[in-house]
Amino acid sequence: MFVSKLVSVFLVFSLSDAAFDVTTSTPDVKVKENEGVDLTCSNTADFGADARVEWKFKNKGSTAYVIFGGKPTIPYEGRVTKFDGRIRFSKVTRQDTGEYSCEVSGNSKYGEAKIQLTVLVPPSVPTCRVPSSTTTGGAVVLACSDPDASPPATYKWYKNGTPLPVDPKKFPEFKNFTYSLNPTTGNLEFPSVALVDSADYYCESSNMAGPSQRCLVRKMEVREVNTGGIVAGVIVALLAVALLVFGLWYANRKGYLPKKSESKPKPSVVYQPTSEYGDEEDGGGGEFRQKSSFVV
Repeated sequence: MFVSKLVSVFLVFSLSDAAFDVTTSTPDVKVKENEGVDLTCSNTADFGADARVEWKFKNKGSTAYVIFGGKPTIPYEGRVTKFDGRIRFSKVTRQDTGEYSCEVSGNSKYGEAKIQLTVLVPPSVPTCRVPSSTTTGGAVVLACSDPDASPPATYKWYKNGTPLPVDPKKFPEFKNFTYSLNPTTGNLEFPSVALVDSADYYCESSNMAGPSQRCLVRKMEVREVNTGGIVAGVIVALLAVALLVFGLWYANRKGYLPKKSESKPKPSVVYQPTSEYGDEEDGGGGEFRQKSSFVV
């Protein structure tokens, strides 16, 4: 027991001695698109002349170098400059949104500081998908999306100009509504659409970078399922099939349809005339006599 505690204490001191105390004064940075920004990296003790400082960028699972070997990599040449303890973007784009890490190593030591950079992009007019017509009882989804907004937009739906609350059960005037609204994905779902859901709908996307944007108003018309028409159609189809079968049976009974024996081809008869000539005594040609023969 004493030995294990001693080993643990030794490891803690060893790790602390082998680590740089790397910090940043800009852990969460927000900047508008096309503007410049500085990301800082420092420590309480001197890194030393042999210390190596590298900057990396991580977004959506992929990692790339920003500063490697003391210089900007090719994608960042011309717009990123390295200084002691910081890097400077002359102009940022929405693709620069992500996590940056300042990694310091040297003299058997290592340290790291992480910075979250968010490039602010105002909402654009969202894309709204609203079915023009549907029938009662079915599931219907109204979709809204704005891929340009950064940070990601939140969404709000309007019905006949009235905003729909995320939780309709909390409001007396909406307690009979059966929809579900997700402000993050922008989906407005009706598990079983009803006649009262017929209305004009539009969606609004919002974030902290600029004014909200709305799509055009679209009308959704909900109709009742025409059960009587469906039943009548099935009956008419069955009657048509029954009449066809009866007609074929009646025609066959009356002999209007050709029988199998009559459909066989008749043998052909070819008439070929033949001739006989007389004896050579009759002048060499003989008397011509015609006979008839039939080839079947």
